[in-house]
Amino acid sequence: MRIATWNINSVNRRIEHLSGWLESAQPDVVCLQETKCATGDFPELMFTGLGYESVALGTGAWNGVAILSRVGLDHVRDNLAEQPEWEGKVEPRAIAATCGGIRVWSLYIPNGRTPEHDHYQYKLRWLKALSETAATELAVHPDLMLLGDFNVAPTDDDVYDIEAFRDSTHVTDQERAGLKLLESVGLTEIEPRPLKYDRAFTFWDYRQLCFPKNRGMRIDLVYATPAVADRVTDAYADREARKGKSASDHAPVVVDLQD
Repeated sequence: MRIATWNINSVNRRIEHLSGWLESAQPDVVCLQETKCATGDFPELMFTGLGYESVALGTGAWNGVAILSRVGLDHVRDNLAEQPEWEGKVEPRAIAATCGGIRVWSLYIPNGRTPEHDHYQYKLRWLKALSETAATELAVHPDLMLLGDFNVAPTDDDVYDIEAFRDSTHVTDQERAGLKLLESVGLTEIEPRPLKYDRAFTFWDYRQLCFPKNRGMRIDLVYATPAVADRVTDAYADREARKGKSASDHAPVVVDLQD
């Protein structure tokens, strides 16, 4: 089974790019983030034509998550347990479903903006709530995967130049401690191999020629239980999908599992 995650940066704007990738990569399950559309505006019929069931959660121009599956889509759940609010609202950042026997979460962790901003504390609370939800899910679902845009680089090697991020979010000890919480409840990270260069970056800013210069970050992550991790036969960041007109600024991360 092939499971992927992709911050698509507007599903309707990237629909041709996404549909072409689905036909070439042939994933069985895809977790999407930053869909940037209301639930009712999600292009469900287009995905049905490609053989995928879908569920989506969104409110409009920002955030939004979805799951596509051609191996079943059961026990759908929106949002984390006790998910933190931002400006009085629960944002559409988490959705789960059971696909082919695996419990899958599509996640879009808050950016944090700057370490001094209230959004940064919101991000830390969100990561804590995620670990608590994961612990609860593990009690019911031994085959569990958390996939998505975590907006955290796990190590200094996961950014092109750590000195460029010294006063920024995504690399702070507190954010990385939020990832460690996931490990403490029994999950392990599945690290992708690079298809080019020596590091498997998943995000490159549109500005300053960051993509051709490979000034990227690895912030799209996959966590899984040992039962799932033991089935991994390959994992890679599909850098080729970042190329082309109207591409997302993220690349998909693909994980192949032994059936």
